[in-house]
Amino acid sequence: MEFMIDTILNISQVILAILLMIVILLQAKGAGMGAIGGGGGAAGGNFRTKRGMEMRLHQFSIVLSIIFFGVALANALF
Repeated sequence: MEFMIDTILNISQVILAILLMIVILLQAKGAGMGAIGGGGGAAGGNFRTKRGMEMRLHQFSIVLSIIFFGVALANALF
């Protein structure tokens, strides 16, 4: 029984890690090449509000990271 729980936790942690990477990379796709190094403008960058799909991706990445942390903590305890 313990082996089964450990296996489920490991597999779910890998799946969550892959999903989290995909969601984060989809968010970064909208940023320009100058934003990667921290540049963006004379005053340090443009600040704008996330809307639509960008906001949903941001919220989904937060939810995924919280779930990933919980699974990682459960995996460490078991």
